[in-house]
Amino acid sequence: MDSVPNPTSAQRLIDHMRGVRYGEVLPLYLRDDGLHAEVYGTQMLNDCPQELWEQLDADAIAKELGAVFVKLNGPRHWVLDGLGTKVAPVEPVLREFGGILMRRIATLPIGDKMPAGPYTDNKVDRGAVFFFDAGKPVYELVRPDGEAYVMQALCIAVDPEMSEATLPTLGDRLAMPEGWSYRVRVLEEELVIDTTKSLATVLQDEFENSYTLPY
Repeated sequence: MDSVPNPTSAQRLIDHMRGVRYGEVLPLYLRDDGLHAEVYGTQMLNDCPQELWEQLDADAIAKELGAVFVKLNGPRHWVLDGLGTKVAPVEPVLREFGGILMRRIATLPIGDKMPAGPYTDNKVDRGAVFFFDAGKPVYELVRPDGEAYVMQALCIAVDPEMSEATLPTLGDRLAMPEGWSYRVRVLEEELVIDTTKSLATVLQDEFENSYTLPY
């Protein structure tokens, strides 16, 4: 099944997001009902300066926060064009990591297992609206049943040379599960992904590029 535009009344609030850089810190906590991750990000605050990012120490941050583990997620670049309403699913706490100001933007219940690897669904309470412009390319992972995950952001942590210019041939480098495929297509009309009233379904490939189902 192809990704199709979603009917929504959401309005675009921020434009020109394609290529904008950001970074995230994900602390993992052990609570009574299992593991939970929190997502702190630089989105709309700063561009995650490389010289500061390189100095971040995940183990030191975990100790400071009382977390069992911390993942440094990024840096990343958006591969979408606009953002809409943000429904804060958690109190948007501001915190500084190594001189980089971040905001807590989402939570991720994990249960009794560590975070899943590539090509595995995760549910994220992000409460956001993503816009992909007509006439712009989208980069998709397609499951055997035809459902397509749309890339929302590329990552330069695994491959520093990753950029939107390299995405058309990314499929040649991916070790996808049997029956999966990668494709690039140009949108004939605007694609809107609205997860303000539902959990988002996301996954990553082995380069930590992130994708989302369009509903």
